[in-house]
Amino acid sequence: PGAACPPPARRVMVAARALLFWALVYSYCGVCACIAGLRLLWSIGRRPGETFRWVVRENPPACLNDPSLGTHCYVRIKDSGLRFHYVAAGERGKPLMLLLHGFPEFWYSWRHQLREFKSEYRVVALDLRGYGETDAPPHKENYKLDCLIADIKDILESLGYNKCVLIGHDWGGMIAWLVAICYPEMVTKLIVVNFPHPSVFTEYILRHPSQLIKSGYYFFFQMPWFPEFMFTLNDFKVLKSLFTSQATGIGRKGCRLTAEDIEAYLYVFSQPGALTGPINHYRTLFSCLPLQNHEVIMPTLLLWGERDAFMEVEMAEITRIYVKNHFRLTILSEASHWLQQDQPDIVNKLIWTFLKEETKRKRE
Repeated sequence: PGAACPPPARRVMVAARALLFWALVYSYCGVCACIAGLRLLWSIGRRPGETFRWVVRENPPACLNDPSLGTHCYVRIKDSGLRFHYVAAGERGKPLMLLLHGFPEFWYSWRHQLREFKSEYRVVALDLRGYGETDAPPHKENYKLDCLIADIKDILESLGYNKCVLIGHDWGGMIAWLVAICYPEMVTKLIVVNFPHPSVFTEYILRHPSQLIKSGYYFFFQMPWFPEFMFTLNDFKVLKSLFTSQATGIGRKGCRLTAEDIEAYLYVFSQPGALTGPINHYRTLFSCLPLQNHEVIMPTLLLWGERDAFMEVEMAEITRIYVKNHFRLTILSEASHWLQQDQPDIVNKLIWTFLKEETKRKRE
């Protein structure tokens, strides 16, 4: 008892754990694929004519060119050669606030924050690699986490900044956590919306079957082409449902998406090939986790919609142990996963309070 395992035994244990892990991944992937296949057959049986309808939107809705949201800009990164699209509001030279969206979203999910924070910040809402008007490399290896982290570092430098307030939601929250861990000198304050620290997520999902089920799409997305195909059915019914259904959509007391907002999402994701880049983000995930480094050393705000259909709220509190600085957690009881769109006024107020609070603390 207490003795260390000899190296051969340790290697066998590591190999066995890896084998079990990948067996879990691909087994659950198969289960999710079977469920999706049954749904497809059910849809074909009920409405065969509607099932395969796919309308490519030719022109963007007016809301995507609303001047109150900012200016559409592009920057090409030297190392990767990729061109990134972003929308920027606020004067150049002001402190940078960089916004990272989730899935299936794009820069527009931050429209309320672009308007709100441009008075004191240069607010930049990015289209992540593979999304919207940003370049989408064809191979899934181009979407590994280290590439996504390097993107944020390179974009920051290309914009002429060496630090920023970094805000991420959902998958953008995952990237924000990792940027804060890997490049702490570049993040003055970290704000994450509805995504726990990555180490909490990987540990929690393996111990709680309920979260494993809620994260089933992570496993389903490991398959080639089929997830993209399923999204296109019934003219992107799944995409619409994610934001509007009672189970996963914006809550009863939330700021519901307008018909034009929905059209904005449909315009972006209905373009041929538009879903492959976003889903490729997930296809390399299991080869990149767990993390070797865990600690977050800058002031951190975690905002959480308690009615999140994809993430269990218990992970939010556990996240506290990985933040070695001021940590504030606020859980909104009536809010959904799409928190910054669901409760924009409250979210903006909480962010302002956190930013001002930190400024005051530094002065004292």
